[in-house]
Amino acid sequence: MSQDQQMIQAVYQGWHAYQETLIKAISPLTADQLKMRSAPDLLSVGEIATHIVKNRAVWFYFIMGEGGKEFETFGRWDVYGEISTNAKEIILGLEKTWNTMHEIISNWRPEDWKKTFPDEDDDNTPDVLTRPWIVWHMIEHDIHHAGEISIMLGSFGLQGLKLSG
Repeated sequence: MSQDQQMIQAVYQGWHAYQETLIKAISPLTADQLKMRSAPDLLSVGEIATHIVKNRAVWFYFIMGEGGKEFETFGRWDVYGEISTNAKEIILGLEKTWNTMHEIISNWRPEDWKKTFPDEDDDNTPDVLTRPWIVWHMIEHDIHHAGEISIMLGSFGLQGLKLSG
């Protein structure tokens, strides 16, 4: 295994461990707890978790053309205000997107990592997106929003994400 492959594997294992801590934090939540929000104009715990699932699907399906019909469905989860208040459904979305992303990324050859995609949005992303940039952006997106969930849960006296070490 090359040094690049070892680095990718280490990063991927860390991301997977973080995914598991997020699932453990969400799994015991009731519908009412998933509706909790820090302020009336901020997203609820369930809305943020649903947004994580949607984001993964959008990047993989709508940007890179990966993930198939199921990812197309996940990519539309919060488009019409349809937010899940069912922890099992959210966890299913997290697990299915994770497993599919893992399978896809694991099959990328070195030349696949060089594939680029045009960015048509006028935002803070590069004009041309690379797969490494997209994967990193998804990691930082998961960490950012799962951190929000953890802080929110803690502020309501519930267990947030438990990180090791």
